[in-house]
Amino acid sequence: MSITRLSHDASQAGIPDPVIPASRPSETPSFEAPSLLWRRLLLAVPTLVTAAAIAWLAVSAYGRPDGALGWAVLVLFGLVMAWQSFVAWQYVYGLVAVAFGDAAKSAIEIRSATVPATASGLSRTAAVVAIHAEDAVAVFAALRVMARSLQRGGGDGSDIDIFVLSDTRDGAIAAVEEHEFARIEAWARLNGPGLPRFRYRRRQDNAGRKAGNIAEFCRSYGDEYDFMIVLDADSLMTGAAMRRLARLMEEAPRVGLIQTVSYATGRDTLFARIQQFAVRLYAPLSIRCLETWQGADGSYWGHNAILRVAAFADNAELPVLPGKAPLGGEILCHDIVEGALLRRAGWEVRLLPEMGGTWEEMPTNLVDLLGRERRWCQGNMQHLRVTTLPGLRTASRWHLIVGILSYLACPLWVMFLAAASIQAAVTGDLGLLAYGLTGTGLAAHVLAALVVAVMALPKLLSLGHVLASPTRRAAFGGTASLLKSAVLEQIVWVLLWPVMTVFAAGAVATTFIGRVVRWDSQVRDDRQVPWSEAIRLQVDALVAGALLAGLLVYAGDPWLALWMGPVALALLTSPAFSVLTSRADLGRASQRNGLFLSIDDTDRAPELLDLASVRRGEERGLRLHQEAWAS
Repeated sequence: MSITRLSHDASQAGIPDPVIPASRPSETPSFEAPSLLWRRLLLAVPTLVTAAAIAWLAVSAYGRPDGALGWAVLVLFGLVMAWQSFVAWQYVYGLVAVAFGDAAKSAIEIRSATVPATASGLSRTAAVVAIHAEDAVAVFAALRVMARSLQRGGGDGSDIDIFVLSDTRDGAIAAVEEHEFARIEAWARLNGPGLPRFRYRRRQDNAGRKAGNIAEFCRSYGDEYDFMIVLDADSLMTGAAMRRLARLMEEAPRVGLIQTVSYATGRDTLFARIQQFAVRLYAPLSIRCLETWQGADGSYWGHNAILRVAAFADNAELPVLPGKAPLGGEILCHDIVEGALLRRAGWEVRLLPEMGGTWEEMPTNLVDLLGRERRWCQGNMQHLRVTTLPGLRTASRWHLIVGILSYLACPLWVMFLAAASIQAAVTGDLGLLAYGLTGTGLAAHVLAALVVAVMALPKLLSLGHVLASPTRRAAFGGTASLLKSAVLEQIVWVLLWPVMTVFAAGAVATTFIGRVVRWDSQVRDDRQVPWSEAIRLQVDALVAGALLAGLLVYAGDPWLALWMGPVALALLTSPAFSVLTSRADLGRASQRNGLFLSIDDTDRAPELLDLASVRRGEERGLRLHQEAWAS
């Protein structure tokens, strides 16, 4: 089939002039160009007012503090409540935006619902999977599913090629990759026309980690493709989603990147199933808020997104930060920086909150999740230096700052709880530790009501949003299943939050004192955590829990023990929590009993069914040679 490249003279193929330049956005009209200032003020102003009101009520209820400890408690309380106010207002904002419907959506999102999921013949796309010492059998199994999905969509398969970009250093693992690549090529020859072409490349020089891997692809193969769909080793995307993204990029010459929302699915441990349920339930409103206020000033999340190759190659080269690691050197969390650089060059960066057809996997146990959080923490702390890069848009700097604050909030919470607990042990009054619930007077009552609202709104609004729609309720297995699962998830969250917060606080502290995380491959399979590993890797939680329990015993205050006892219990039992929730049999049992269900359980996409079948060594609906699937 003859392909007309968009970066060449496309006017003869039906693309209107002017011709799209390779490295800068065209001057043709964008999908939309309204001022987003008022949308951003509608989020910023209520957040600041709420934070100020909480601080004023705290002083009104308890007076000006005496001594350094009192001031520390008040200041820390004000800071953590300012952050919580920002989180809460995102959900309020998102719910209002949902109520406005299409009026709050971008034109490109509205178009995404109707754009054909077929190849136009006007562009070529590379779907690239960057891997580093991954389970090659699992990676190529997902590639088979995506290839079959593309084949079902029709066409001759020449519009999209699938690349595996390996950074694996271990020769034995690389040999498995090469073996799996040979097998998938044989499988493609066996299964007829319409499948994409598979390509494999292994780098010898691993400079730049994943970002360097993608950059090297752009240099070596970029001239062959207009667009690039970036996938992680655990990503899955339907063929229809890939082609719709390519068509949207063809129609929007000023767009340099479109980010989709990929939801975690496909894992069976109890921990993974709870998290998959929680993300499906609580993420949509916050993501709707994000898309509404950011407009074309979006961010890049590193995978399950489509990029304009020439724009990315010419404008998204990462700087090397001054100084040594961990705060200097190569940028770890590179994706958000690459998106900011694209935006700096004038390219639109868009988000599609509800496109569907894209998934990923998540760590299947608490230990592996904490390991990922340590890497992400160091990467986000590096962004303290990235925010000063010249020419970045204000929204791009804010994306970076929010990531930084999300981690800095954790040591602030730990310091507040520690200082307020000591203050309560000394004075016999819970005070701000209990958010004013034990206070007297109107100011204390209003403070307690406002703080409880701020803390509870994200989950209550999300739950209410689902309950208001029969379709959304059905996606979670019905009202009874949803409510039971939400209650159990909240109990789990009470046990998980102290552990996550203490760990993240420690990660922030160790980053600033110079601890460098290693570039290791991620464990993505269901695995049960041994007791020895859980205890060894969560010793910080055990120490914090022991110190808090000792303080509670020393104080001898029953109200303080009742209020902070659950936190101490969560910290002291965190290894048991890790071991118990890492069991896949408990996860599958919860599914059989209608708990922690999402739409990926109640209305599974064909691609998810295919992937599950492939992992079992069989294929749904077609007879194939067994050796094409065996691991």
